[in-house]
Amino acid sequence: MFVSAFLLLVTLCAQGGYGEERDEAQRPGHVSVVIVGGTGDLAKKYLWQGFFELYVNQVKNGYTFSFYGGGLSPADKATPVLFEILKALSCPKHVSQERCALLKEQFLRLSQYRQLQSVEDYQDLAKQIEKELQQEGMTEAGRLFYLSVPAFAYADIADKINSSCRPTSGAWLRVVLEKPFGHDFRSAQVLASQLGNSLKDEEMYRIDHYLGKQVVSRILPFREENKKLLDPIWNRHHIERVEIVLKETLDVKGRIPFYDQYGVVRDVLQNHLTEVMTLLTMSLPMNLSSNEEVLRNKLQVFRSLLPVGKNQAVVGQYQAYKTEVQQELNKTKDHISITPTFAAVLMYIDDAQYEDVPILLISGKMLDERVGYARILFKNDIFCLQNHNSVHCKPKQIVFHFGHGSLKYPAILVSKNLFKPVLMDSEWKEVAEHKDVNVLGLPLSDYFVQTPIVQREAYYELISHIFAGRKNSFISTENLLASWGLWTPLLSSLASSFPRIYPGGAENGDLLDVRIKGKDISYHNEVVIISNDQVGGFQVMQGKFRSSDMVSAWTEELVVRLAADIQEAAEAAVREAGVFHLALSGGSSPLALFQRLALHHFSFPWRDTHVWMVDERCVPLTDSESNFRNLHDHLLHHVRIPYYNIHPMPVQINQRLCVEEDGGALLYEKEVSKWVNGSSFHFVLLGVGYDSHTASLFPGSKVDGHGESLVALTESPVKPHQRMTLTFSAINRAHRVALLVMGKGKHELITQLSRVKDNPDKWPVTGVKPANGRLVWYIDYDALLG
Repeated sequence: MFVSAFLLLVTLCAQGGYGEERDEAQRPGHVSVVIVGGTGDLAKKYLWQGFFELYVNQVKNGYTFSFYGGGLSPADKATPVLFEILKALSCPKHVSQERCALLKEQFLRLSQYRQLQSVEDYQDLAKQIEKELQQEGMTEAGRLFYLSVPAFAYADIADKINSSCRPTSGAWLRVVLEKPFGHDFRSAQVLASQLGNSLKDEEMYRIDHYLGKQVVSRILPFREENKKLLDPIWNRHHIERVEIVLKETLDVKGRIPFYDQYGVVRDVLQNHLTEVMTLLTMSLPMNLSSNEEVLRNKLQVFRSLLPVGKNQAVVGQYQAYKTEVQQELNKTKDHISITPTFAAVLMYIDDAQYEDVPILLISGKMLDERVGYARILFKNDIFCLQNHNSVHCKPKQIVFHFGHGSLKYPAILVSKNLFKPVLMDSEWKEVAEHKDVNVLGLPLSDYFVQTPIVQREAYYELISHIFAGRKNSFISTENLLASWGLWTPLLSSLASSFPRIYPGGAENGDLLDVRIKGKDISYHNEVVIISNDQVGGFQVMQGKFRSSDMVSAWTEELVVRLAADIQEAAEAAVREAGVFHLALSGGSSPLALFQRLALHHFSFPWRDTHVWMVDERCVPLTDSESNFRNLHDHLLHHVRIPYYNIHPMPVQINQRLCVEEDGGALLYEKEVSKWVNGSSFHFVLLGVGYDSHTASLFPGSKVDGHGESLVALTESPVKPHQRMTLTFSAINRAHRVALLVMGKGKHELITQLSRVKDNPDKWPVTGVKPANGRLVWYIDYDALLG
């Protein structure tokens, strides 16, 4: 199979002063490249193209190559897939069609697929490499393994490489790893330890593809080249704030199994944006070529950062995400995920240079545009009395524009009211002709603009660095653990936070705008305010629904109103009787309400409140499906309520779940009768399912057949089937009952309910009719108007 091809090695010489990192000393010879996961999406989109461009750009220099795509599939099945990928490769623009065809033909002859599953497979690969070396009489330069596989497979593959496929005779070994590198500090530490048993740190190349972006890799050289101009202003006296932003327009369809475990903070902020932040704020090393000095200065930034807690972050989730999770993870319609798809995090560095300078890291899916940038906004002490368009009164800023957006290309922009930047890199150029576009509040003509002469894909850049043995563009173990040490406490504090729901795209409006106050960050708009052209110009609508009172508003305002009404009822009950009995339903609808009560109602009389369950799934109370578990995690855990005032339903008795002979329903009924005067709750909160069930009273289950019993066991049509629930007898004794209905998915149900007569057996919710109390429907505009 093997055909020798002489390749030109990029001779990356040390450049004077702040030049490129000095390459690891390499001897000419044969290099074996192995992409494990060689037919996967990443390999198909980026890796094979990157290695092919490396090959194209380095022909004829005494190096020979072989390329292997590895995977779990047998070779007869995967080989055709691999060669379809390779046939689609393209040459750089400067290569002629004839030469491109020849290079592709050579590259295909140098490539093959191998099954890499067992230790024996890796041993066979090693024998194949050694056989080719002997046949061709060549010296081995090194082996490059690119692990384009899930992170849980890293340790096992690294062990197989170490035991069965490690090169000998002084040849180098480089193993490339893709994120995620753990999901918190502990898991990252464990993974690093496992990999450390098989590989040396200098053999590991942890990829953060943002470090391969041309603008990101220019941050330190730009700061060094313009040191004399930047030193006087790169400090707290002149910098107003730093913004590092990655906005995306796409959703996460197809990635839900991964994304729902990680979310935007782990996916983007902990790695990409944090790395950019360290490059912007670290002390400039004496020698940019020194990997050790760059790492030391990065670690100093991590040590100086103030702790990041819940008050330094806001999170959001685009509206369709819930449905996507239910579909891709096969969850029921009442399943809810609180994984954030948007986050804004505020950081401060505790040192004299950056004291009190806000650093914002922001990223999200389903936003209004696709763009990435870092902006250093400077203070402006000039006031223009008449000519407000004077360049002196415009924003003073430096923008590292990573790409996309209105500008479309990567660039470094310096506003003309700052200075004209130096340009010493021969691979970059100044832009003389300016398009009619605006970038962050200024027309392009108000900037000095520098851009790469040739735009290169980040993966190609990093692959060339790996081949040359350059380590500055990769994440060391120390760097990784320092980053997770910063982010893990914040992730823990956000674990039960309910994200703000946003519609996506241009409709987001100002929903995700943030406000900085002191060292804290919050959303600018605490609630959604309805503009005059929406729903007739009202914020909250009151009316009638099925002959009962109705309150309607946009979701957030509806939740605010309901929380206020519950507190008002609680305070009245405590004034009158010294106690407030509150019964709460499960499901996803009340979670935003629970968060509102926990975070905004600090004067709520929790000490005098007893919390009861309307219904419960027959699962252990610690199970993630448990209604009580959700109530605990989203509300009870965050408020000061005496533990003896909390009344979960006894669904598990004698180590059995909802067995009628155990008498759990009767036990709860006796508890209600003992504590609740006349068994009349002060306030009962109910939801409504798509089939019109309420509590756990389902259509066709003869809900009127429970007689005077207050609590009963019922059967749900969806898993878990067994339930324990309050009956209509208990619900209709309440002083006040609230029915909360939210979401466009409930619009059809609301339309039907507005027309049907009372028929609790077919439409269980129509059986809610407090005998001496008041029923109020709380319906958001999505459910009411569709």
